[in-house]
Amino acid sequence: MSKKTKRFIVLISLIASLSLLLAGCGTDKAKSEGSGKLPKEVTIGYQVIPNAELLVKTLGLAEKKFPDVKINWKPFDSGRDVNTAVAAGSIDLGLAGSVPVAIGVANKLPYQVYFLHDIIGDAESLAVRKSEGTQSIKDLAGKKVAVPFGSTSHFSLLSALKSEGVDPASVTILDLQPQDILAAWQRKDIDGAFVWNPTLGKLLADDGTVLVSAKQLADKGIITADVGIVRSAFAKDYPDFLKQYVSVLDEAVQSYRDHPEDAAKALAPVLSTDEADALAQTKQLVWLTSKEQQDAKYLGSKPEESGFADVLLQTGQFLVEQKQIPSAPSLGDYQKAINQAALQQ
Repeated sequence: MSKKTKRFIVLISLIASLSLLLAGCGTDKAKSEGSGKLPKEVTIGYQVIPNAELLVKTLGLAEKKFPDVKINWKPFDSGRDVNTAVAAGSIDLGLAGSVPVAIGVANKLPYQVYFLHDIIGDAESLAVRKSEGTQSIKDLAGKKVAVPFGSTSHFSLLSALKSEGVDPASVTILDLQPQDILAAWQRKDIDGAFVWNPTLGKLLADDGTVLVSAKQLADKGIITADVGIVRSAFAKDYPDFLKQYVSVLDEAVQSYRDHPEDAAKALAPVLSTDEADALAQTKQLVWLTSKEQQDAKYLGSKPEESGFADVLLQTGQFLVEQKQIPSAPSLGDYQKAINQAALQQ
């Protein structure tokens, strides 16, 4: 385990302990402001990923649904930072990849999974330079590959190396956030990067080609997803808000399915691209309604029947093998972290 990873895990553990202490002392902000069915204010941590939540934000659907609730949107670049924000109590809802969520549950962060914003397909991929002629995963030995540590892409990269029998120590793996990956790629400081859109698209447009995608890894049983998480105290105090917010997400999913070109037109400026590319990016993710997510292979309708809890367990066990976390919780612990109530529309 690198010194940087150790420091991150220690930081998360300390913040999680402080967060639990504050919750126990009744200092939770949402709880103190709650006066009934809906909160006066909610802070949602989002990421620029072409899924239903970004469409909700772009179209102002949450503001229309909750005219008397102040909605604060807070941007994040990775799930690692979302974990830190939830632990510090600075956001109520957030979006993080399945890997950061597996780490968060392992560190007893006070949150629950309430929605799957998307199943990751070709939207996260390992890009390498066409001009360097890298043809296979085995060719990465001796090269520099960047990835945000503690992310779904990090999990996918390590899994890809493992599946091809490549020792991770033979590759120089750098911990960089998406915007730093783009800058490093443009300076030609790195040979490859496992990252998501819109950064991925910019690498591919600049001499890049896909060596392996999250979709190809999913076909091998290595599944990753972008996950909606909610602070446990907020979910307890405002179950009606959470349920109605899921209905807004459903509205966005249906809008995209009925009029994908219109959704792409709305998302293009946010993704800093044109409508055609925005449409291509949205098609690289699988958007699911709350009803579809009640299927046992996703969040399920009962704690003991959640396929996603199994995915989190497998992810946690993999992270232990990779010495990213010291130990993984039991399947029961991951099942307890799934909140299926909000899916019951």
